Parts: sequence; C-alpha cells; structure tokens
Amino acid sequence: MKYEELISKMTLEEKASLMSGKDFWQTMNIEHLGINSMFLSDGPHGIRKQAEAADHLGLNASIPATCFPTAATVANSWNEELGEQLGRHLGEEAVAQKVNVLLGPGINMKRNPLCGRNFEYFSEDPYLAGKMGAAYIRGIQSKGISACVKHFCANNQEERRMSIDTIVDERTLREIYLTAFEIAIKEGNVKTVMSSYNMLNGSYTNENIHLMRDILRDEWKYSGCVVTDWGGSNDRVAGLLAGNELEMPTTAGDTNIEIINAIRNGTLKEEVLDECVDRLLNLIFTTEEVFKNFERKFSKEEHHKMAQKVAEESIVLLKNQNDILPLKKGVKVAVIGDFAKNPRYQGAGSSIVNPTKIVNTLECLKSFHLVSVGYEPGFERYGKKNKKLIDNACNLAEKADIVLLYIGLDEATEAEGLDRMNMELPGNQIELLNKVHEVNPNIIAILSCGAAIEMPWIKKVKGLIHGYLNGQAGARAVINILTGTVNPSGKLAESYPMLYEDTPSYHNFPGKEVSVEYREALYIGYRYYDTAKVKVLFPFGYGLSYTTFAYSNLEVKKDKVSFDITNTGTMDGAEVAQLYIGCKSEDIFRPRKELKGFHKEYIQAGETKTVTISLDDKAFRYFNVKTSRWEIESAVYEIMIGASSTDIRLSHSVYIEGTGAPLPYEKDQLPAYFSGKVDNVSVFEFEKLVGKKIPVSTWNRTIPLCYNDTIGQCKYAKGLFARLAYRMILFAHWFLKKIGKRSTANLIIMSIYHMPFRGMARMTGGIMNMRMLDGILMMVNGHFFKGLRHLLKERNKMIRYRKLVVGGHE
Repeated sequence: MKYEELISKMTLEEKASLMSGKDFWQTMNIEHLGINSMFLSDGPHGIRKQAEAADHLGLNASIPATCFPTAATVANSWNEELGEQLGRHLGEEAVAQKVNVLLGPGINMKRNPLCGRNFEYFSEDPYLAGKMGAAYIRGIQSKGISACVKHFCANNQEERRMSIDTIVDERTLREIYLTAFEIAIKEGNVKTVMSSYNMLNGSYTNENIHLMRDILRDEWKYSGCVVTDWGGSNDRVAGLLAGNELEMPTTAGDTNIEIINAIRNGTLKEEVLDECVDRLLNLIFTTEEVFKNFERKFSKEEHHKMAQKVAEESIVLLKNQNDILPLKKGVKVAVIGDFAKNPRYQGAGSSIVNPTKIVNTLECLKSFHLVSVGYEPGFERYGKKNKKLIDNACNLAEKADIVLLYIGLDEATEAEGLDRMNMELPGNQIELLNKVHEVNPNIIAILSCGAAIEMPWIKKVKGLIHGYLNGQAGARAVINILTGTVNPSGKLAESYPMLYEDTPSYHNFPGKEVSVEYREALYIGYRYYDTAKVKVLFPFGYGLSYTTFAYSNLEVKKDKVSFDITNTGTMDGAEVAQLYIGCKSEDIFRPRKELKGFHKEYIQAGETKTVTISLDDKAFRYFNVKTSRWEIESAVYEIMIGASSTDIRLSHSVYIEGTGAPLPYEKDQLPAYFSGKVDNVSVFEFEKLVGKKIPVSTWNRTIPLCYNDTIGQCKYAKGLFARLAYRMILFAHWFLKKIGKRSTANLIIMSIYHMPFRGMARMTGGIMNMRMLDGILMMVNGHFFKGLRHLLKERNKMIRYRKLVVGGHE
C-alpha cells in the first residue's frame, strides 16, 4: 500500500470515518494527520458547486459556470479532440472553484429513447460513447483533478432507478453496457468511478462482486476509487467488500458504526478497509496538489467562445429541401417559438448549471444580414393550448419569406428522476406548425431537445436543424449554421425511429416494479434496425452538410484501414467517416454491423485527404459465455466505410483467423436472437439466453414493506397512515401540475415517490438513521403506535450520541 505508514497511525474509528462523506459534497478530514477534505461536484457539462444549502436535485443555485453543450449534443460532433478540449475547460473551471472530483462524464447507453436522462449520455453505441468519454476524462484530469465516469452500470431508466433490478445476459452486459466503461477507464485512465443506483442480476451494483471485483479490479486492473451515487449505498459493509471506497453523502457516522462492528465481529477484515482507505488517500493527495499554487479565475469570455465552438460542431442538419439553407442575404424571416427568446439549452436535475451568460436568438439576429419581420412565441412552453398565440404567429408568418420555427421539449419533460411518457412533441407545438404551414410553407424548424422524438410533421418543414441541448452559446451557433457562416458537420449519435413502437425495448421499458428485462440483448439502436430491417426516420451517424464528399481507394491492412475522401462541393467542410464491421458467419448471432472506428476530417473544397482508422483489439472480438473470455471467431468479415450506418460508401471482405473457442449457443433454442427480430422475445428464449430462471418481476403485495421498497408502494401498505401519506403525495403532484408547477411536481415523483425507504436515511445527510427508519416501517406496515415509540426512542438516542461525540471533540 502506498500510504501504509499513515494508515498505521489511524484508529479504527478514523479509518471508518473516511469511508463516508463529511457533508453533502465533501469527504471527511483528519486534521492531526494532515488529511484534508476533498470536494466533489456535478457536473458533466458545467460545474455545479452550490453557494448556499447543498442538494442533489438542482433546486438551489450554484456558483456561475460555463454551461457547455450536454453529452448528447457533443457526441454528434464525433470529435475526440474537441471532447478533450472541452474537458480541459471543465477541468480549469473545477480548479478555479476548488473542486477535486468532477462528477462526469456519464456514459450509459441510450437503450430506449424515453430514458429521462438521455440528454446527459453520449450515444446508443458503446464504442462512440467510450471514446468520447475517454476524451473528456483526459481533458479534465490534465488540470490535476479527477473526473468521475458514471453510472456503473446498466442504469438505463429513471423510474425506480434506486431499486430496479436490471436482468441482462453476460454477453450483452460485456459488449454493450460495459464496453464504453472499459474504454473510458483504460484509455482515459480515470481516477474515480461512480456506481449506479440499480441492482444488476440480483445485487446492487455497488455490492456486486462480479462487477466491482472480477471485472473492474481484476480484469481491467482499475486501481482508482469507487464512489456511490448520492444515497446509493444499500449495505455499507457489502459495498466495502466489493471495493467501494466512498459513500456519499454523509450518514453522520451511522455507517461508520456498521463498519466498526463488522470488523470487530469478523464479518469484514481490517485489511480490506485499509486497502479502501489507501485508494481514497491517493485520490485526496493527488487531486489537492493543484490547489497549492492556483489562481481562482478563468476567462469567462474565452470559455463562452469554446461553448459556441462545441455547439457549432455538434449541430446536425437533418433536412435541406431545395437547398433552402444556408439562408440568402437579405431574406425576410419570421422568428416563431418560445425557445427563440427563452432558449432550452440544458437538462434538468443534478447536472443543471448556472451559466455565466446566456444568449438568445433575438439578440443574435441583430448582428446578421437577415431581415427580421418580428418575433412571436407561438406556444406556451409547458404545453397549454393558446389560440391567440397561434393566430399571432400565423399573422407574422404571412409577412416573411421564411419562418424560423423554434420547437422542442421543455425542461419538465426531460429531467433526471423520471422518464418521458412518449416520443412526441407537445400537441400545442404541432398545432402551431400545422397552422403556420397553411400560410407559409417555407418553414425551417430548429429543434431543442436531448433525445430522439417522432416527427410525423416532417414533410411540412423544408429545413430541419437539430441543436440538441447546445449550452449557453447555442443560439449564436445555430444562427451561424443557418446563415452558412459555419458549415454543419454534426452527425447523429443515436437512431431516430419512425415510431416509438419500432424500438426493440418497446415491450420491456421501463421496469415498473421489481425488475427490467433486457430481452433485446445486443440489439439496441442501429444494431437492431439494421439487422431486423426496420425502417428508421434518420439512421445512426446521419447528418447533412452544405458540401458533398466522395469516398475512394479503400485499403485494408492487418491493423488499419485507409481511404480517400474528396470534398466535391464548393464549400469547405468536415466529414465524419465511420468504420463498421460485420461478420458473415451465422454460427454466432451478431448485429449486421457494428461501429469499430471513426474519424472526423476537415477538407477544403476540391481537396482530397487520406484517412486512416486503426483496427484495435475491439474490432473483431465477441464475448464467449462458455469460455467467459473475449474471443475471435474464424470467419470472413466485411469492412465497411460509411457516411452513416445505412450509407456505406466502401467495403472489403477479409478472412480473420480466430481463437478456436467453442460455439456458445445452440441455434434452435435462440431463433429470435439469430434472426435479430427481438422486438417481442419470449420468456423461455430469454431464460435460455441468460442461462437461468428469470425472477418474478412484480411485487409480492402480501409481505411487509422493507428498506428497498419505494414510498410509492405505500398504496399497498397495511398501515392506514402510509396509505393516507400515499394519497397526499398523489394529490400534491396533481395539484402542482394543475397550477402549472410541473417541475416541482416532477420533483415529488423523483425525490419521494420512487425513493426507496432507505433513501430517507441515506439521502438526508444524517437527519435520520436506519434504526429510526425501522420505526417508520413499523408504522407503514400497520403498527403505528409501536413504530412511533420506536422512532422517537431512536431519535433521542441519536441526539444523545451526537452530543457525546461533539463533547468529546471539544
């Protein structure tokens, strides 16, 4: 151990105290040993260090920081170098605010378009997400602090996220849900990993020995720290045994006692605790060096310009009928849509940033060559219908050559803690679009949202720009694209299905009670659509430019491929070339093609450049469930170079000698998986894939509620007190929505309804402990007075204990 001598000077109580937070955002310090507190802070696209009372929900304002585009936006740039630059800017601001650990990036897969936190994740593809995540990490950590990759792993829904059990087969876990983490951890050399809230195949990720020890520590050789998501610790001792160093936030000493008792009764060896302390000390000492000689400032203007640059590279041009874009000089435009004046530029929840400045479209238009005939909001932001707003918008549209229609999803629709109800735009916005089209068909729609949506209205717009959630400088970036000041080069990092019903996880999202079953296995996103031949609206990797590119001269070697790209248009631009590989053997089921490399190249008009993409150790591998190892199948593989997953420009077949592993599956038992048509897999076939009986996915309503049941389950509680509380929660939610307080109503669902009972102890910063919670559960389960007496007794014990502790320190 690196700090063995220092650890030998600690008492058992001091070592245990380091394993949980001092408060909501800081770790414990031990002053007489020279161990300082370490500060952890959200977030993945801007620093969210709160100046006042701390919370995890984004309620209280934070110190101003640059709000960069979200991960879902930046992924569309397909530019690792840009991601690393953004990371350096994040790291610089973290240092300026004296943050040791920046809690990001988030690299969970976009398994389903409705996941409420998709705006915070990169892609449906693990290779792209991993590479972009590693780039962020390298940039952040170049400034001397730690990034924290999250949420490890298979955390792909927000509903019941703190208690849901993700059921997934081992091969899918490895190839889809762990590959991005593997790339980010190995190539980014990340210092901190955050475990996710959910269970994985029966045990909480934070306590999952297979995940945390076998894979993370032993296979990947990870030597950094693991921190729980806030309030995500279930059994503290089990977490330590799995190799978790830090529980956040504070439990006011409650779990320290659990650790001490476990060592004294032999459940936990003190050497295990010492190892965790050693890794935590290394994180503290290596990230505090930068603060010894640092200036607490950064250039707000330079960082704002960086946010604009990132947005410009990440905006995706989806439609350009009759070359309506870029806008011609002197054209008369009507600006319609609430988002033009009040931009939707980030998500909601723990990642929310207080921007250093914010620009909107109306301000930006003044400095361009466009003639604005005026602005109308057109719709109410949170979905309420308003005929007068539509009429005013139509009157304005009649006066213009072109309508710039700013539409999208609001902050209450896309938020941490709850999933979207559907893939639709709000009805009042669609009604506005239809009415405006009747008076002026020259509509260019500018979308603002962090995930895929359905577009049944797409034939009624001639131009479509998707800005995603493009940060505080996004409005000017969009105008630069509209006017041709910048040539669009973004490409989609996720597929856009025609309908939500077309998605492979449609029948298995979200898990509503005990578990969620990943029956689609490997086939998420384009892996499914391409293999099952399901038509999509926009494919993975798709994006238009104001110029054109031709591909030629493909050459395939053992460790790389090279080819030429020529800019055949009249405007300088950038092209994202994508390398896909497909195995022609039918002995092991696989997607038709999988992304195995990419490169973004800037090419002047008329110029030709040679692009080289490496074939790395992930190019031909698959995870064999019989050998429990990565293997290569002896087969013919098709090497494909494309402008998107469906627009393949060059291809070449090569034979690859494999590792000789036995075939992992029997074809006749897995027909859906061998065909790729996995939209409705039977329980029998899924159990064959997983290799065991699937647990019952519904609650047992006959047994008492316990720590890991949610407050929303009080509907079925035996205690009248609990059922009354349940109805009061539902009424508060209904009432707040009724009076237009949708964001506050959502917080009730996020922070109360779907919260496990243990969260009352783990998330309240020591206001309540688990023994007090026992009293509440007695009340919930029909023993009101017994539970109340127990609650008050344990509360008094806690107060007396803390007085003794404080007195001892004094």
